[in-house]
Amino acid sequence: MTDFAHNVRRLLARQGLSVAELIDRAGLDERTVKNILNGTNSKPHARTLHQLALGLDVQADELFQNPALLARRSFDRESNPLVDEVIEARPELFDHWTAADFDELSSRFGAGGALTFDGALSAVEQMNARRELMRKVALVMESDQRDVLRGIVDVLYRQVVIEPPPRAPASALLRSAS
Repeated sequence: MTDFAHNVRRLLARQGLSVAELIDRAGLDERTVKNILNGTNSKPHARTLHQLALGLDVQADELFQNPALLARRSFDRESNPLVDEVIEARPELFDHWTAADFDELSSRFGAGGALTFDGALSAVEQMNARRELMRKVALVMESDQRDVLRGIVDVLYRQVVIEPPPRAPASALLRSAS
């Protein structure tokens, strides 16, 4: 079974839907859905993908998730239970967050293991500050100030990147060894 078929089956099970219910909700032909589920049709048309996603009430990209990554994501969420508490306590901090953002937060850890409430809150604030900075950078890159920003970034980059010392030629190494 393909990852695609596996994901459709996983989403069906997660929502407690039967194949018949998916067919009805997605407005697709029974044969189309069954061919997808048995792996006969591993490359459905974009319209079919859109209809499947609507029927499963998910974003279309969730149909293509790597099952190995899903297991890691589940582990990260289970090992950082306070992340859910932060989300519940401060929902305003999570406007415009994507699934990838929540995965990143859940995969973080603090000194000694899982994040504390304050550690998770701090991580959220750092992620939001970085997102805001990247939004500003993207805007400047679309303006007449892009060359100025490029120059500033190049100077800062050279200050933080430690370049390795030049390697001595092999012949010099052989002479010093003898």
